Amino acid sequence: MKLKLISCEVLYREMCDAVARSPHQVDVEFFTKGLHDLGGAKMRSQLQARVDATQGYDAVLMGYALCGNGVAGLTARAVPLIIPRAHDCIALLLGSRERYQQYFDANQGVYFRSTGWLERGESLEQLRRTGTGSTLEELIERYGADNGTYLFEELHRYRSTYRQLTYIKTGLEPDGSFEARAEEEAVQRGWAFEKVTGSLTLFRSLVNGDWNDADFLTVPPGYRVAVRYDDSIITAERCEP
Repeated sequence: MKLKLISCEVLYREMCDAVARSPHQVDVEFFTKGLHDLGGAKMRSQLQARVDATQGYDAVLMGYALCGNGVAGLTARAVPLIIPRAHDCIALLLGSRERYQQYFDANQGVYFRSTGWLERGESLEQLRRTGTGSTLEELIERYGADNGTYLFEELHRYRSTYRQLTYIKTGLEPDGSFEARAEEEAVQRGWAFEKVTGSLTLFRSLVNGDWNDADFLTVPPGYRVAVRYDDSIITAERCEP
């Protein structure tokens, strides 16, 4: 098969490893992590434009989960879309949404890191524009007292909700530097630190064409992605004529 993969760059190493091992021809296009921070509608618009421009392939593979509804409404045109059934990329990195849920239930207030989050997730175009990293005084000067204070509180809310940083090790790390950076970040934030072993299973299944219905949604041409509020997460619905 000839496949097109459109993916978030946070999954760069995992996707490249999977593509190198795939028996199929897989052409790849990555979007920056900052795409998420534009909001669901704008994220979907940019993804749809790339899907619409893709021709001559047997399928378009999405290296995204539901991601804040960023793929909700995404429409298959001439070729089917293949999308992992997951709420976000942490489930992909852990190998299944069931394992993610189990870990989440047992570890409340966890912030995750991986190689991609460490080397690509910290330079966020949208967050730089909205003020992450700015002091309260800087935000007040830029947006006024009320708006600046509100933005500061919202942008730093995670400090009170997260208690632990968990590093997902997939086996693709060149050395121990990524783990060391994650542990250092946990220390700086006053959080507990834990390392867990990730899985490359879903990445390889995606590019190998192993699209079982439990883990992947196949969206036929003329259908679009719709959100389901159950374990299936997403489904395909026919577009209005």
